[in-house]
Amino acid sequence: MKKWYMMSLVGKDQSGIVAQVSAALFEAGGALGETSMMRLGCNFTIMMMVEMEGSADQLGVVVGPVAEKLGLHLHIDEIDPGLHQHQIPDLRVVVHGADRPGIVAQVSGALADSGFDVTDLDSQVGGSEAAPIYILLIEGVANSGIETIHQALEPLSTTVDFRVEEIETLIG
Repeated sequence: MKKWYMMSLVGKDQSGIVAQVSAALFEAGGALGETSMMRLGCNFTIMMMVEMEGSADQLGVVVGPVAEKLGLHLHIDEIDPGLHQHQIPDLRVVVHGADRPGIVAQVSGALADSGFDVTDLDSQVGGSEAAPIYILLIEGVANSGIETIHQALEPLSTTVDFRVEEIETLIG
């Protein structure tokens, strides 16, 4: 019986990671659902929903040699895939501030308290080593409206700049 797994791989970025991992899965009869792959600093991370016959250990036997060869850390969990159940984001929040501990916790806490459901969060460090700037790009669903989001973030405006914008969605 086929099962779904969430598989993550993390390690130093290098050419061929995606090609080698996806080839090993394909050759073993695995199928991919949703994936997210990105470079963070000089590291590369992959999260893949994988459908395959067998156990998580058997999936590890398929991907383990590739991960070891590439120096990647592998983690696998059985999951309920929940495909085709996406929330469509209606707001984007853009935050800029001097890089310091707590920005993500403060912003995400204020958004959660306002009923905002995060669907995607991307953060980057810009500026220079001497004057780093932390940048957050957050998309999600504002269950209580845009004004509530503005009010929730306003107390943080002494330490960060933020912009809240509606996302135009065309479905159908």
